[in-house]
Amino acid sequence: MGFVAGAGLAAATSSAGGLGIIGSATMPMDALRTAVAEVKKRTGAPFGVNLRADAPDAAERVELIISEGVRVASFALAPRREQIERLKDAGVLVIPSVGARRHAEKVAQWGADAVIVQGGEGGGHTGPVPTSLLIPQVVSAVDIPVVAAGGFFDGRGLVAALAYGAEGIAMGTRFLLTTDSPVADAVKQVYLAKTLTDTVVTTRVDGVPHRVLRSPLVEALERSGPVTGLARAVRNAAAFRALSGLSWREMLREGAAMRRGSELSWSQVLMAANTPILLKAAMVDGRPDLGVMAAGQVVGVIDDVPSCAELIDRIMAEAAQVLSRLQQLGPAESAAKLS
Repeated sequence: MGFVAGAGLAAATSSAGGLGIIGSATMPMDALRTAVAEVKKRTGAPFGVNLRADAPDAAERVELIISEGVRVASFALAPRREQIERLKDAGVLVIPSVGARRHAEKVAQWGADAVIVQGGEGGGHTGPVPTSLLIPQVVSAVDIPVVAAGGFFDGRGLVAALAYGAEGIAMGTRFLLTTDSPVADAVKQVYLAKTLTDTVVTTRVDGVPHRVLRSPLVEALERSGPVTGLARAVRNAAAFRALSGLSWREMLREGAAMRRGSELSWSQVLMAANTPILLKAAMVDGRPDLGVMAAGQVVGVIDDVPSCAELIDRIMAEAAQVLSRLQQLGPAESAAKLS
């Protein structure tokens, strides 16, 4: 949710009764500090900040979260044990995002308070296991609350997640397609026009599996050879350096951390510099023809753009209706419905 989950969307989500999360991976420190202040000005409800555990300034971001009284720290990659301990000592809830049971078990052992588990239907970086199989597997493996992600958009999905043993749901694409999202209307229309088969998982954006919308640019990336792809990555690395304010030394240090954390090759690390630039082209500049648009498969069943308040109210009302209907079914009728 880089360039999407800023102060406006996070504040609107929290104000509506959800837990808004600032996506800080694409934000310089000053921008994150401003975003936190803006959310606090807009709402008194709890909110969180998502950060990369392997960022060169991760420790500084952790201290900012603590000093500003942010209630929740979430991580796109599994946080280090010492990061979890520092946050928990300060009373901050730690909720990493994971895509495999073994990762959930690891962060639970290290003291995470809850875990967001994303199945393969989810957008952005994703794994191969479907949500319907991954969630019950993780619920059975850990003793901390599990939040289900990947393929959720309505009250029926919330009830299904509860049935699997999760405590709630997390949604990215659904919140991207709200009136509180900063994404340009023209880009939102591109999303709304897509079907269930209009996403693809590619490694050509940043070297690891990434679910995005099908587009001419993605098709060109898929067709590009090693030399062409590497040249594109070098150009985007230079552009990202200018955007982020990082020096080449800092980028190399960050790249080394990425290699240690994920065993990527240097070529893949360099390709990872594609992500912020290609996301920015679509999400900030409003150019879907030039950018990459991360999206979950759920994009194919979304057909409107409500406010965050309207969306959350609708999901809760739908969930209540589904639960009421299920409670009214007797054992025999329930069995008949399932047969």
